[in-house]
Amino acid sequence: MAAIREHAPAGRVLLICHVNPDGDALGSMLGFGLGLRRMGVSQVQATFPGEFEVPEPFVALPGMDLLVPEPQAYPDPDLVIVFDVAAESRLGGLVDRLAPAKAAVVLDHHASNTGFGGINLVDAEAAATSVVAEELLSRLGVPLDAGIAECLYVALATDTGSFKFDMTTPRVHEMAARLIATGIRPGDISRRIFDTRPFGAMKLFAEVLARAALDPTAAGGHGMVWTHVTQADLERHGQRPYVMDALIDPVRTVAEADVAVLVKQLGEAEWAVSLRSKGAVDVSAVAVAMGGGGHRLAAGFTGYGTPGDVVVAVREKLDQFLI
Repeated sequence: MAAIREHAPAGRVLLICHVNPDGDALGSMLGFGLGLRRMGVSQVQATFPGEFEVPEPFVALPGMDLLVPEPQAYPDPDLVIVFDVAAESRLGGLVDRLAPAKAAVVLDHHASNTGFGGINLVDAEAAATSVVAEELLSRLGVPLDAGIAECLYVALATDTGSFKFDMTTPRVHEMAARLIATGIRPGDISRRIFDTRPFGAMKLFAEVLARAALDPTAAGGHGMVWTHVTQADLERHGQRPYVMDALIDPVRTVAEADVAVLVKQLGEAEWAVSLRSKGAVDVSAVAVAMGGGGHRLAAGFTGYGTPGDVVVAVREKLDQFLI
């Protein structure tokens, strides 16, 4: 808090979230950025590494004018604040902004966080990074308004699976109540974030789910279900990469499997792998063993080879990390 009070008012502040940002990363970052504006901070930028594309469900978030592409981000910021990033590798080329800064603050909720920041505000018990962001704004004396609240609500709702996951605690509902009290409309937000997608995405989902495979003997007999989606699938249905992220939700509903695996193509032999567990396996430990990270019941990593290669490697790890 002292670093923000010292360097933010007259300095250049750069907010960074992880590559391929999700609702918690974007919502926490933009909500905090709007909070800094309420404090009178005038030089604030927000960015993320890689292709400058915001997933369609999040393009209407307040504070979008804070966003700049990676090449336009301050090269020598006075203060860097990082959101929802567990390791430096998730910062891509923006990692070089940390060293020249007078202070680097990390806000996160991943148990696998490596502590790479100069100041690490990491709460592994928090349901979302937005919980940490809201608490810090409160300590800074920044009152909530509808813009800040909408960003933080989207972040909280997405990382709790619309308040369905195990991390949905009384603390989460109390925060949601504070945010809703500003006048935001949770029904409208939920329809935009969770219940709206292009017709082509629905056709894509049908095709990808049809190729799902079930291995009831995996994870010590608790079962594993998996499927994969390729760049060719996206092109055939005219869809952007962000739509792949929602595919894990129907996959994880399979009754016969504790572990769900979604393998999403990034390059010729490169895959983003999403892991989910209903409680029998610590998938964060699996992901860390594969070079990634995350939470006990939700994690991910980058895999290489064919989808089959990736899934075989995951299956071999599951028995080691039964809870």
